[in-house]
Amino acid sequence: MSQDPLVVFTPSGKRGRFPSGTPVLTAARQLGVDLDSVCGGRGICSKCQITPSYGEFSKHGVTVHEDALSDWNKVEERYDQKRGLKPGRRLGCQAQIMGDVVVDVPPESQVHRQVVRKAASARVIAMDPATRLYFVEVDEPDMHEPTGDLERLERALRREWGIEAIRCDQTLLTRIQPVLRKGKFQVTVALHKSHTDTIARVVEIWPGLHESGLYGLAIDLGSTTVAAHLTDLDTGEVKASAGIMNPQIRFGEDLMSRVSYAMMNPGGEREMTAAVRDALNTLALEISAEAGIEPHLIVETVFVCNPVMHHLLLGIDPVELGQAPFALATSESISMDARDLDLTAINPRARTYILPCIAGHVGADAAAVALSEEPGKSEDLVLVVDVGTNAEILLGDTSRVLACSSPTGPAFEGAQISSGQRAAPGAIEAIRIDPETKEPRFRVIGSDKWSDEDGFAEETAATGITGICGSGIIEAVAELRMAGLMDDSGLIGSAAATGTPRCVAEGRTHAYLVHDASAEGGPRITVNQGDIRAIQLAKSALYAGARLLMDERGVDKVDRVVLAGAFGAHISPKHAMVLGMIPDVPLDKVTSAGNAAGTGARIALCNVGARIEIERVVRQITKVETAIEPRFQEHFVAANAIPHKTDPFPELKKIAPLPEVSFNTGSGGDGAEGGRRRRRRKV
Repeated sequence: MSQDPLVVFTPSGKRGRFPSGTPVLTAARQLGVDLDSVCGGRGICSKCQITPSYGEFSKHGVTVHEDALSDWNKVEERYDQKRGLKPGRRLGCQAQIMGDVVVDVPPESQVHRQVVRKAASARVIAMDPATRLYFVEVDEPDMHEPTGDLERLERALRREWGIEAIRCDQTLLTRIQPVLRKGKFQVTVALHKSHTDTIARVVEIWPGLHESGLYGLAIDLGSTTVAAHLTDLDTGEVKASAGIMNPQIRFGEDLMSRVSYAMMNPGGEREMTAAVRDALNTLALEISAEAGIEPHLIVETVFVCNPVMHHLLLGIDPVELGQAPFALATSESISMDARDLDLTAINPRARTYILPCIAGHVGADAAAVALSEEPGKSEDLVLVVDVGTNAEILLGDTSRVLACSSPTGPAFEGAQISSGQRAAPGAIEAIRIDPETKEPRFRVIGSDKWSDEDGFAEETAATGITGICGSGIIEAVAELRMAGLMDDSGLIGSAAATGTPRCVAEGRTHAYLVHDASAEGGPRITVNQGDIRAIQLAKSALYAGARLLMDERGVDKVDRVVLAGAFGAHISPKHAMVLGMIPDVPLDKVTSAGNAAGTGARIALCNVGARIEIERVVRQITKVETAIEPRFQEHFVAANAIPHKTDPFPELKKIAPLPEVSFNTGSGGDGAEGGRRRRRRKV
């Protein structure tokens, strides 16, 4: 008997089987997928737009054929004619599931839209941008001295500003004469002077004195989120910051899944390139509208990204990055026209700079962190950890800097977690468990109150309590360990063993009940054994990467740790240490750097000398490849314990002595219900 079709929703990862003919919206509602709709499925509101993906998805174990959804119907055709649907989009209330399918829910179709936590960090930056404004008075044409308007503009720039040579795009050449005459031969030009090019490029020209300013975009192109900072190129002030989900998630949550998609689906890399470029244009329009700035005043962009995103942004097939020796098409920095990346929402002559990559798995984002945090200038030994779907790790001081990347996976982002979700209003972001009563209290995004405080219910009434995001699951696992509800192997005890009915049976293991609103039709939020395993795998990869760098330096400890990215800003050092995510150091030696990769992008945007500096620094960084290091697996296995199987963590013991409990009894006793059962030997 054939099975019903399987539908997999991204980015949530929720999946289920439904009879053929089931509307996508119905399936989403039954699975608890965050898909909006206000018209009752009549195809009027367009809130339920979805994007189906076709091809082979090895991670999901599914092959999606072109007939996986029903054909367009008259409702969709009418909506498209009147209001328009983006290419590839369908209405979830109209499209019916006919075969196995992967369905992406774009951010604008989500009820609880993600809060992208990569805000700009305050930073003093010495301003020396590559693109500047120059006001000049140009000689009027003289029939006795026949020269072109462009040549006389170049002569004026040489005379007044010492700029020897310029080049002008054909799209701008057609405007020079009318602009010069409108300004009575007084004009303002925007010139881009690259550190690698002796000839300045004319990016824009205005009649008279232009005082509206110039702007650039510093973009942190991550595997999960894309964050952009709209920056004034005169003052360095961040006018607006915005972020969106990376639409490539529908092709795979982690980088290797996307490489696999490109390998198994001809033209798959072009699909992913088109998706992310379209998202960048959307982001540029949104951020300029938020700041009240005309998009054509955005004349420069700087990108930082991991190697796979680097290649997909540039339209390069990432297949070589999925297998040893992990060869990059290029590791050098790149300067190019933004329109070559199909960035059409900004000035058509804007320039783009992409920071250099360090190695096949250590990209321009790690280079940006190095530019921002400058580990090579540290007098003490500093470990810088930028955690996302991949962890970028730097270890160094004035003598030497090492770098590696560890495949932590999407668990830290709230993915692959039973009640997990992206960071959005209503998501549990922090949790505390009383070690005596074993009762939890928590805080959700959108409210500053804890769940046991007066006014919490009122403040969360609009959003509800919808799930648990990355910071919440990290704290929850650490709190379970500190409260004695989970042993160092990661096993949750039974209600009898722990003394709390919140430890509920789930098959042969147990889960901890955080919040139950099922009686009111809301979610039942638990942390189960699978969730803990996902966090163990992620944190073990992170710690193993750090230990490899420490091995290379011949040290057993570091002097201080810097946590970068959204992780660093929202996870307490104590919880990170209890989990064993980072090496043991005094807690006052663990600091947050905020979005260090984004800060590095802003520095490179605002200071052309910083580009020269990071290109020099990258060549001096020692790269350690975790995929081929034999000790990585050894460190990884030892790090599975919480906090660690062999490392003593003496600093942690001073502030958080962990209960000595074990629920892996094997047979009998109160703890047996939650323990792993040994297989009986066959006789």
